[in-house]
Amino acid sequence: MTTWLPNAVVEHLRVVATWPELPGERYVIDRPIGRGGMGTVYVARDTALERDVAVKVSNAPAPGGGLDDRLRQEARVLARLEHPGIVPVHDAGLLADGRLFYVMKLVHGETLSTHVARIEGEAAMLGIFERVTETMAFAHEAGVVHRDLKPSNVMVGRFGEVLVLDWGVASVMAKDTTLAGTRVGTPGFMSPEQARGEAATGTASDVFALGALLFWMLTGDAPPLTPDEATRRLRAAPRRPVKRLAAIVLKSLAPDASQRYAHAADLAADLARYRAGGPVSAHRETALERAGHWFVKYRTFILLIAAYLVMRAMFAFLR
Repeated sequence: MTTWLPNAVVEHLRVVATWPELPGERYVIDRPIGRGGMGTVYVARDTALERDVAVKVSNAPAPGGGLDDRLRQEARVLARLEHPGIVPVHDAGLLADGRLFYVMKLVHGETLSTHVARIEGEAAMLGIFERVTETMAFAHEAGVVHRDLKPSNVMVGRFGEVLVLDWGVASVMAKDTTLAGTRVGTPGFMSPEQARGEAATGTASDVFALGALLFWMLTGDAPPLTPDEATRRLRAAPRRPVKRLAAIVLKSLAPDASQRYAHAADLAADLARYRAGGPVSAHRETALERAGHWFVKYRTFILLIAAYLVMRAMFAFLR
């Protein structure tokens, strides 16, 4: 007897047949939600704890290849970095066919690529960016370099959480075995030394990517190759930054790594000083600008004195 099934049902069965076979009965795959070059992410049900989780499965055609190694490295990096800006790993293991998978928290939200259109005002934009720099400062302190920061690798959650994603090409500085000539990163956001394929890239490479990310948030584009062109584009940007903020961006994007902030924490500190209205290390201020900062810092005291003097003058005049 022949049974004819609707095309939609046949297609669903075909897709389901390709889903990974997780060991045991704890995790039940529900649906795929994303696929990258290294792995595919699925929503799954954790039956033991009755919660939804995300499961990332290696795309390797067979177990034990380079993709499995990269996925294992990513899981170990995530497990090492316990921070609110990094998705926590819950479990890891092998599929029935021997490929690697790991289980992590399921986060609901949208990437910065999409979310940036909803950001209103400089304060909100810098608030998100500051959370990214703080996450990277934590990673750098732990000896980890991300190497692929870009808008699609930053997620803004439904409750305002900001997460740095996709640590698949991250390196642990003490154990980095990247070969010379290997280009790691994304064009437009990778540092010049990454683009040249240099074997050792440190925290300053992530600082460049952070500068590129902030440039993109301000202008809508990845930064150009030359500092002069970057300066011109910042001046013409829809969200044109003031001199101190532009200086922070340009210092982060310096072609020479030694001229950038050495560490994400240094960038975060300068950004915090800017947001507080103070001077920043990236910009040499004029006497007038220093006076302006002094006024902002002590304006309440200055205004009280001014009000007192005005009142004294009025009383003197009325006598």
